[in-house]
Amino acid sequence: MSLTAAMLTGFTGINANTVAVDTVGNNLANLNTTAFKGQRTLFETMLYRTMDEGEGPSATSGGTLPRQVGTGAAVASLQRNFTQGALEGTGYPSDLAIEGAGLFVVEQPNGDRVYTRDGSFRLNAENTLVATNGATLQVFSADATGAIDTATLTDLVIPLGAMGEATATSEVTMAGQLDSGTDPASSSAIVTSAPLVTSTGGGATASTQLTDLVDEFGLPMFATGDELAISGKKGGITVTESSFVVGTTGSTLADLASQLETTLGITTDPATGGTPGVTISDGTDAPAGAIVVTSNLGEINAIGLDAGSIVNKTGVIASPFSFTTTTPAAGGGAEGTSTSFEVFDSLGGPADVRLRIGMESKSDAGTTWRFYAESNADSDLSPILGTGTITFDATGKFVGATGTQLTLDRAGEGASTPITFNLDFSRLTGLASPDGRTEYSMASQDGKPAGILSGYGIGDDGIVTAVYSNNDSVVLGQVALATFPNYEGMIALSENTFTFGPNSGEVTIVAPQTGPAGAIRSGMLEQGNVEIVREFVNLISASTGVSAASRVVRASDDLLQELLLLAR
Repeated sequence: MSLTAAMLTGFTGINANTVAVDTVGNNLANLNTTAFKGQRTLFETMLYRTMDEGEGPSATSGGTLPRQVGTGAAVASLQRNFTQGALEGTGYPSDLAIEGAGLFVVEQPNGDRVYTRDGSFRLNAENTLVATNGATLQVFSADATGAIDTATLTDLVIPLGAMGEATATSEVTMAGQLDSGTDPASSSAIVTSAPLVTSTGGGATASTQLTDLVDEFGLPMFATGDELAISGKKGGITVTESSFVVGTTGSTLADLASQLETTLGITTDPATGGTPGVTISDGTDAPAGAIVVTSNLGEINAIGLDAGSIVNKTGVIASPFSFTTTTPAAGGGAEGTSTSFEVFDSLGGPADVRLRIGMESKSDAGTTWRFYAESNADSDLSPILGTGTITFDATGKFVGATGTQLTLDRAGEGASTPITFNLDFSRLTGLASPDGRTEYSMASQDGKPAGILSGYGIGDDGIVTAVYSNNDSVVLGQVALATFPNYEGMIALSENTFTFGPNSGEVTIVAPQTGPAGAIRSGMLEQGNVEIVREFVNLISASTGVSAASRVVRASDDLLQELLLLAR
């Protein structure tokens, strides 16, 4: 082998080890690049020049070895290391990392799809999730019901600040415990006013004109146009005040009695028992001319009135009536036992509903309770929405309920009217309470007001869920992952992206946690997998290889110079 060949052999060593230095340099330069996958340089020998293949052993010789001279080294392969990098929390929900196999699918502005492990995504001006280079993250689309279509890839748009739709309430679920030790409702509260007289000295009747009523001194109690404020208590809770204008809202004592009955929400349905309502006494059970208020049965419906319950805001006599409770309510449950909750109309407008539940009867077969539903948001004259029963068996288990379909009028609100919703009592129990208390409340309902999309979350399965200010949520899509049979066969592009290569195999796009695909970790980024110590060792080795190969070239040159001197 000539000295020139020796120089060329040394040159191949310089070439090969220079590539190794380049590889190490690229690895170290990308030490902090998100999800960077390092490479290593693998060498191979070049063609050998065989001068003698050698001989086998014989009777006269032990054999000879082959005589071969190598012609240098070459780069066999640059192998990419696709092992998992460490995950670092960032706190940004748009930052995504893949724990396991797979790559994100992104679409470049020119329409080409490429793949990346870099999950540092951000929302652009159009609320589309994009990579740092502007490529859009591709996700499986979702329909209006949140169902994922794994056959269609699309951009992920998260319209922060957009208004969500309102939904009218159609189902309200109640939960709690109705104490079986409660005494059944046995009597109504009866409240009576002082007897009223007319200007002629006779007792008032239902048809008496309000302007004809006089006080004990003979002075007129009302004049046309007087504005009365009517309030009071029901079951220990103050009812919403109503207004009555003499001569406009009504003109007779019966009209005032009707307004009082409506304001107090007294249900006159015969199924409730007793004789509830507001009447003008004829002298049979109370002094003639007195206003008699009879509540529905039980303490939960007990009516409370005093001199301040009907106030003349514009007349001479500010407190025209005095009231006395002649019979207290009894049974059914403690006064004040009730709950209120909101339902929503088609515009998302809230309407308060109050629900009172009292024991109606009990037997060896179980217990029966009666509920009363009312709402001052009801646009008609009466706040009463309905009444019905709830039945439990002898073990306290829910058996059934009646009258659960309620309607709440919303005339003049601009929304669809009425709101029709069902009360679900199946989560109530009729067991005895250790402390003798009945407690119940709304557990859930399906209505909601309009909300603003205020945030989003991405689950381990890649499902993207938008969250609204009204606590509503909607599925926007599912992050797609690309998997390959051989990740090392992929071709690296710029900007942390890859494309498939001849030896990568065909791409398969699947949902996270499906087959070989890993899980999505939101609020995290994958770090590069470069090991700095190993890279410095490789750098020393490669630079030493370059130096050694250079010495071979120099030694060959020196020998050639010596040969030239001999020729002189």
